[in-house]
Amino acid sequence: MKIFMTGATGFIGRSLTVSLLAAGHDVVAISRGAKRAKEILGEKVRIVEGNPAIAGDWLEEVKTSAAVINLCGAPIMKKKWTPSRKQHLLDSRILPTRLIVEAIKSAADRPKVLISGSAIGYYGDRGDEIVDETSPPGNDFGAKLCSQWEAEAEKASELGVRVVTLRTGMVLGRGGGSLAQMIIPFKFFAGGRIGSGRQYISWIHLKDHVGITMLALADNSLTGPINMTTPSPAQNRDFMAAIGKAMGRPSWLPIPSFALKIIFGEGADLPLGGQRVLPEKAQEAGYIFLFSDLSAALADVLA
Repeated sequence: MKIFMTGATGFIGRSLTVSLLAAGHDVVAISRGAKRAKEILGEKVRIVEGNPAIAGDWLEEVKTSAAVINLCGAPIMKKKWTPSRKQHLLDSRILPTRLIVEAIKSAADRPKVLISGSAIGYYGDRGDEIVDETSPPGNDFGAKLCSQWEAEAEKASELGVRVVTLRTGMVLGRGGGSLAQMIIPFKFFAGGRIGSGRQYISWIHLKDHVGITMLALADNSLTGPINMTTPSPAQNRDFMAAIGKAMGRPSWLPIPSFALKIIFGEGADLPLGGQRVLPEKAQEAGYIFLFSDLSAALADVLA
C-alpha cells in the first residue's frame, strides 16, 4: 500500500523505510531537502519537498495514502532546554501531527491507520515503579510534551482512523540515537554511570523497534499507545557497565548530576530520571523480541 512518512531520513525512519520497501509498500516521504533525502533513502522512495510544520502541497499525499507514519520531531537532547528550545521541541511534533490529522479529515478516502511517534518520557520519572501502557502520565515537561503529541494524533481516531502511538525508549542501533553520544566517553577510557546510576533505562534494539512498528501497521487490533521497549530494562550503572564490557573499556568514571544540569538545564532531568517500562501490548500481540538481552544487543550494535 501507499505509505506517507515524516521523519523518514532520521535514525529510526531510515531503517523502517528499508523494511517497508522490502515488504512491497510504496513509500512517499516529506523532507526539507529532497536531494539529500534521495541520497539517504534511495531511488525507490518518492520524496516530496516541504516543511512538515507548515501546510503545503505535501498534504495532498496524506489524503491519498493508505497509512501515515509520523516520526518527525527535533532531537530532545541536542541543545539546552531554554524556553525557546522547549517551544521548538513542542512545535516540531505538534504542528506536523495537527496538519496531518486535518488533511485526513478532508480526505475523500481516509488512511486506514496513523502511526505516530511518542516516547516513554510520557510517564515522567517513576523510580523503581514498573509501568505499562495503562500507567498515568508524569508531570514534567517531557511528559507534557508526549501527552500533547499523542492527543493530537488521537484526534484522527474520531475520524474512523486506527491510531497507534509509539512510546519509544532508548533505541540501540548503529549510526545514531542516544547510544552514539553515550559511548564517546568510553572511547577515551572515561565512561561510567550517570548520576546515582540507580535510575532505570528502558531500551530497545533498532531491529525490534522496526519489527513492532511493522506489526502495528499490519495488525488491525492494535490501537493506542505501545511501549517500544524490551521486557528487560536495566539500571543505569548496569547499562554503562555493559557498554564498557562490549567496548573493552572500563566504566569507572561517573558523570555527576551537576555537570549534566549545566549542559542541558532542565533537559538533564531525562537522563538523571528513569522509567522501568514493560512492553505489555507488544507481547500480548505475540511479538517475539530479537534482542531482549542487553549484552547481546550492545554486542550486535558495537561490534
